[in-house]
Amino acid sequence: MQSIENKTVARIYGNQRGWAFSKKDFSNIGSDDLVRKALSNLESKGTIRRVLRGLYDYPRISTLLNEPMGPDLDQVARALARKHAWRIQPSENTALNLLGLSTQVPAQAVYLSDGTGKSYAIGNRQLIFKKVALKESGFKHRESELVVQALKALGKERIDSEVRAQLSRTIPATMWIKLVRDAKTAPAWVHEIIRTIAEKVGP
Repeated sequence: MQSIENKTVARIYGNQRGWAFSKKDFSNIGSDDLVRKALSNLESKGTIRRVLRGLYDYPRISTLLNEPMGPDLDQVARALARKHAWRIQPSENTALNLLGLSTQVPAQAVYLSDGTGKSYAIGNRQLIFKKVALKESGFKHRESELVVQALKALGKERIDSEVRAQLSRTIPATMWIKLVRDAKTAPAWVHEIIRTIAEKVGP
């Protein structure tokens, strides 16, 4: 049991603070029962936090207040997607917020999903999954989903130098060439903007 718990906590620490997860993320470590007990022990110790039934996170700590911050809803959404084998994408407005292109902190984080439409209350915010046919699917990288959805939300005419600069600051330079390859299913104008940013920030 101690070995299972050690392996579990090592994986949690390896994914760093803010990571959300379920026992499914440890299926190759041990049986469901042993992993469940390990997670329960870690919750009792205060190492991890229960966010929803069967879902936990490794809380981020506020450097200002020196206390746990609220769950990262993007991490929670992705943990739920892994748990239920859903494919998801952030909605356009959620992508804008995650990339710092919107200064508003919305009461809802909305994700498009090929799974069941469902809503979760997390603190004073709502995490909402809307069942849709995903038009652009198969993105390998989370950053591709975010950038494509954000650019679509803004529209071609609103993609100015300030937007490009913000995206360049938010997405690591080494990621842009991967985005060019990954976002080929996006609208042509979106892919072209990604390509031009990649050329500017690349080596």
